[in-house]
Order: sequence, then C-alpha cells, then structure tokens
Amino acid sequence: MFRSLAVALCLSSAIATPLFAQDSIRSRPTALPIVGAIPAPRDTPYPGGTIRLEVDASDTTQRIFRVRETIPVASGGPLTLLMPEWLPGNHAPRGQIEKLSGLTFTADGKPVSWRRDPLNVYAFHIDVPQGAHSVVAQFQFLSATQPNQGRVVVTPKMLNIQWESVSLYPAGYYTRQIPVQASVTYPAGWQAATALRGRRTGNVVAYEVIDYEALQDSPVFAGTHFKAVDLGQNVTLNIVADEADELEFKPEQMARHRKLVDEAKALFGSYQFDHYDFLLAITDEMGGIGLEHHRSSENQVEPGYFKKWEDGDALLDRNLLPHEFTHSWDGKFRRPDLLWAPDFATPMQDNLLWVYEGQTQFWGYVLGARSGLFTKQETLDAYAHIAARLDTAKGREWRAMEDTTHDPILSARRPKGWASWQRSEDYYNEGLMIWLEVDAIIRKGTNGAKGLDDFAKAFFGGKPGDWGTIVYDRKTVIDTLNAVAPYDWAGLFAEYVDSPTRETPKGGFAMGGYRLIYGDTPGAITKAAESSGKFVDQSFGVGLIVKNDGEITSVIWDSPAFKAGLAVGSRIIAINGDEYAGEVMKAALKRGKDTKTPLQIIVKQDKYYRTLSLDYSGGLRYPRLEKTGEGEGSLDRLLKPKT
Repeated sequence: MFRSLAVALCLSSAIATPLFAQDSIRSRPTALPIVGAIPAPRDTPYPGGTIRLEVDASDTTQRIFRVRETIPVASGGPLTLLMPEWLPGNHAPRGQIEKLSGLTFTADGKPVSWRRDPLNVYAFHIDVPQGAHSVVAQFQFLSATQPNQGRVVVTPKMLNIQWESVSLYPAGYYTRQIPVQASVTYPAGWQAATALRGRRTGNVVAYEVIDYEALQDSPVFAGTHFKAVDLGQNVTLNIVADEADELEFKPEQMARHRKLVDEAKALFGSYQFDHYDFLLAITDEMGGIGLEHHRSSENQVEPGYFKKWEDGDALLDRNLLPHEFTHSWDGKFRRPDLLWAPDFATPMQDNLLWVYEGQTQFWGYVLGARSGLFTKQETLDAYAHIAARLDTAKGREWRAMEDTTHDPILSARRPKGWASWQRSEDYYNEGLMIWLEVDAIIRKGTNGAKGLDDFAKAFFGGKPGDWGTIVYDRKTVIDTLNAVAPYDWAGLFAEYVDSPTRETPKGGFAMGGYRLIYGDTPGAITKAAESSGKFVDQSFGVGLIVKNDGEITSVIWDSPAFKAGLAVGSRIIAINGDEYAGEVMKAALKRGKDTKTPLQIIVKQDKYYRTLSLDYSGGLRYPRLEKTGEGEGSLDRLLKPKT
C-alpha cells in the first residue's frame, strides 16, 4: 500500500512539474470584478413625465429616419438611456444598434457628453446638469438600402416604422411605466396604419400618449397605395401595396377574412383587445416580415395575394394572418413567465415557445381551415408536408425539441449547412404535431365531447377587451389540460418535448382517422412550395432539395444523397448524361426505381468537378394523408367551422 502511494505521488509530481515550470515564466493577470452600471427596472412610474418622440420618416430615397426625442427629467445627475435589445416576437436580442448614428444630447440647448456602456452596448450614460428639466436626444436610424444590410423597411412606395429602432428609453423602470407621445412626419400624400390612434395635421400624425411597452408593440405601415377594410368586431385589415391593383379583391375573398375574425371569437370566447389592426404589405420590394403584436399584425406577402388567389404560389401566404391573429391571445395576452420581461434589456428565456409558437401554429392552420382561407384538403396537405419534413430532421436523435426553442438566440435564422442534423426552430411545427395529438387524446378520452377548443377557451380567454398580459408556466398548462381531460400530460411532454425522439408525433393522425403515406405526386402545399421556390423537393426520399438551376439547397443527414457525398452549395451539372433540369431529375428518380440502378451525377463544388454514383431506387416520394376509416374522424371534426 505504501509503495503504491509513493509511486502515485511520483507520477503526479512528474506530470505537474512541466506546468509549474511554465507558470514560473508566464505573467498571470487576475480578473477584475465586473460591476454593472445600469439600474434594474422597477415597477414604478417614470418621474420625469411624458417623453416626446418626433420621427421624420419622409426620406424614401436615402431611407434615413431622423429622430428628435425630448426626455423630461425630475432632477440632474446620472441618466442611462437604452435602445431596445431583446425584442418580443423575435425571442432574441435583435435590436439594430449598429444602425443608430449621429447621436447627440443637449440640455437647455447646451451639449451633454455621453458614454456607451462597455457591458451593454445598447446603453448610453449621460450626466444631466443640475437645474435641467429635460434632455434632447437627436440621432438617425440608417435603415437598410440593400437587403445585405438587413431587412429593407423603406421603399419609394411604402415604409414600416418599428419604434424600437427610432427611440431610446430611460433605464430603471418597467417600460409600461414610461409614458410617450410620438409623432411622425410621413411622405406627402401617404396614408398610415397602426394600432395607435392619433390626429393628422398635414403630413404629421401626432399619436395619443401611450406607455413605451405598448408603443414598441404598435408598429406602423404607411404607403402611397393604401386601403383599409372593416372586418367587423373592431378589426381592420390595412393593406399597403407596391401597385394599386393589388388592393382590389373579390367579395368572397374578404368574406373569408371576416370569417377568420368570427371563428377566432368562437374559439377563444372573447377578444383580448380593444381594437385590432392587421397590417398587410403586398410587396416584393419591402423586406419580408411575419411578426405578432397584441393589437396588430406586421406582415408581408408576395404580390398576387388577391390577384392570384387560385394560384398555388399565393396559397403559401394565406396561413400568415391566421397565425399572427392567434398570437393576440397566445403569446401576447398569455405569455410564458420567463419570456415576458419588464424592459427590453432583460434577457428572455424561450423554453416554452413550443406552447407560444407551437400552439399558435396549430390554431393558425385550424382557423385557416375553419375560415375558408385554406380548404380542408389544403390543410391536410399542409399537415402531411409538415410531418414528413419533421421526420427528415435527423437531429432529433441527439437534440430534444425543447432545445430548439433556444435557436432564435443560437442562430438568429442564419443559414445552416446541415439543418436536418443541427435542427432549427422545430418548436413551431413539432409543437403543432404535439398539440394535434393532444387534441386527439382529449376527443378520444371524452368520447368526442371535448377537444383542444375547450383548453383554448379556458386558457386563452379572459376579460373581454383586456389587452394586458397574464403569464404562465408549464404547470399551469398541464393543470388546465387536466381540468379539461385528465391524462398523463406531464409524461407526454417529457417524452415529446424534453427527450430526443425517433420521429415526429403522429398520434393526431392515427387517432384522427388518417395516416401519413408517400407517393409520386405532390400535394397542394408541396407543389406550391416547389413552384414558388423554383426547386425540386425530394428531401423525403433521396434526401435532396435542388433549385431548378441545379444548386443544392438541402442535403438530409444520412440520406442516400448524404452518403453519396453531396453538400449544400454544390451544383448538379448533369444526371445520367443529361444536362440538369428539375424535370430531368424527377425522370431520373422515376427511372431509377424501375431499373434499380444508381444515378450517375456530375457535380460542381466551388471550382472543382466530381462524378459520383448515387445509390437510390426509391423513386419520387411526396407525402400525403390517407383516410384510414369510414365516416368523420376527430381530425375532420377539428377542422369544421364553428360559425
């Protein structure tokens, strides 16, 4: 025993000695304490009074917003002003601080110096002179002039004001305790829409005083081609468009939007707003957006939303408004406790996005079907496409769905080379599949007497007109579900949400009277996606998505395409001796199924060419749902209108 210990000590000394020898000739700094200089938010009124925010949005050429903000102060001394960093709906720190420029401060007309906080670069510290009653901040927000600078929010025909980009707020207070009176100078002749209410004088609209939290949640769309349509129930569809003829619609098209408003009331039992403004931009010039707010949406769709209603390409955009409208209840009125924050500097915790976004995705498709914005078959095709796509997410073998809720922070929707292995924001659609199964379990357990509609009324309904926020945690969700229909909901979520899985949940299909199968003909949604994106989607079979020009945009992990050595960014030059085209690829896949012979492919990657053999004989594979029984199943009943 003694000899073994001695040997161990000798070995330990021999191992440690070189490290100690290095330390003897290396300088070794000691970490300094990190002291935050930004006051924590308190739920108390801002003592300075009402901030006056003046935004000049008339520059549609250089696309510069010019801002003058008068911040009243109760006394002299230190003041910290913040630009919003953590943005609701983005679920991440997405404030565009890099575009804030030309910042100056004055008090009583005299310059006041400022210093950026080194720990929070969204914070600016100033010392207010004694006796000053206000501080005036002036700056420009240099909005993107090209997409490579960020999302374009100003064009010669329309603009989008997001208040977090054109304002600062005093640190140390809940943003709901900071009153603001905003005004905007618009281009001559333009009309504007927002959840805010105000009075127009010439080209200037002065909005009513509102708290800063609600201001940030009330974006503006304005444009030269504008139309507002009353949908009833204090809901308005405000449309801006690149061209005037995009504002024209058929009565039956608008009737479906009105029915969406009615179906939402039937679902949730109440409207959790005093008024609601859909903001819809029909444009391919202003950047895309699909963002939720409590009393408005903030949405862009491609030209043809009304004009090409029957075309497949336009079909893909019609899920957007039902989704964002649902968010007024799910995400705004009810919000996960750790996703709600008292200001825009407090980090958000996204763990419950599978409820916030997942159930919104679920109800978005249901309301789309119930309102007629989607047909029932189109909705079933969407479900099939979603389930099949999720089954290609091989990353589920190592990464639980709950972990994907952190993706807005981890990757900020940057492109991924191996998305099927890395996973992305799967909490949207995998959440939908989970809630589809939850609905089927409730319907089965109650013999059809109840469904997830009952949960929606109990959980998301409230005092009519209340557009505040009530927070919740996972236990609250489970308790409400158990009040509707007792079940091991905690166990279900532990399996589907917290653990790696082999495939996406499909109990909603099986119990609902359907099953997922594959054939050689695409459903409506897959066909529309291929047409709109100008690609061939065979991720469900050979494991590839390829643009019509041959560029590979997706390779499914461990698929035949992956095993053949293909990678995103490569370009297919030829297949079986024929120059690449989408139809050539489809024909080759069909022929390979009959002949059982590998595909011979010439690929260009960067400046290098390769010839490879792709061993696959499964043919074309497109997903669809097949009815498994006679009569009406629970999934059929879920999609039936309530009004």
